[in-house]
Amino acid sequence: MSHEHAVPGDTSSLRRAWSRVTGDALVRATVPGLLLVALGLAVFGGLLDGVQEQDDLTVLDRPLLTWLVEQRGDAATAVLAAITFVTGPTVLPAVVVVACALWALVRREWWRPLLLAGAMAGSTLLSLAIKGLVARPRPPMETMDIPGAETTASFPSGHTIGTSTFLLVAGYLACRRRPTAARIVTWTVGGALGIAVVGLSRLYLGYHFLTDVLAAIALAVAITGVVTIVDRWRAWKSARGHAGDLPPDEPLRPVD
Repeated sequence: MSHEHAVPGDTSSLRRAWSRVTGDALVRATVPGLLLVALGLAVFGGLLDGVQEQDDLTVLDRPLLTWLVEQRGDAATAVLAAITFVTGPTVLPAVVVVACALWALVRREWWRPLLLAGAMAGSTLLSLAIKGLVARPRPPMETMDIPGAETTASFPSGHTIGTSTFLLVAGYLACRRRPTAARIVTWTVGGALGIAVVGLSRLYLGYHFLTDVLAAIALAVAITGVVTIVDRWRAWKSARGHAGDLPPDEPLRPVD
């Protein structure tokens, strides 16, 4: 009687194991979020290392700040100051509360508004915690549009992480509900422009360095990844709850 033996370099068993893993609906559902978390944390970690070591992109912080201060004009300053006020800790939280309340009332759902509100609260707490731990000084007061207007630490930018989280998470939730090409393009372009304008306002007005703004965006990407994982896990769990008649190994597709 002949016997089959595994030979060195035979990857068939590994391929079968990988197929079983990737064939699982939960794995497929959470991979996009995991990739976003990994990307955001990797970029943030690189920026943090540069800030601590005063190298890499930090070499651009002061030259860019100096150049922007030299370009200031009354009209641009007024517009960007208004933008930075609206996206600050006074107005933005109120906008989020109203948006979530209207979403819940109009759509008659609680899950997505709750996710958005939770992401915003989490981004604020995370930003404050990192500011306290890193304790990076703000740019010199003479470069600020209103000297002394900002008293917290500089890294990361609170305005930028708040706005980025709001636009990225809201865009994901809106596109997840009805993923049409027009909606995805609109949210992608609009979100990118909104984040860029708010980040520019913080740099132009002299309240942050470039690496503060980039770190905030990276954290917002990671937070969006967490939201994606939680939302898709809930959808997967709901799908399993409505598929009791399917065999245990039958692939399940997340549902809304």
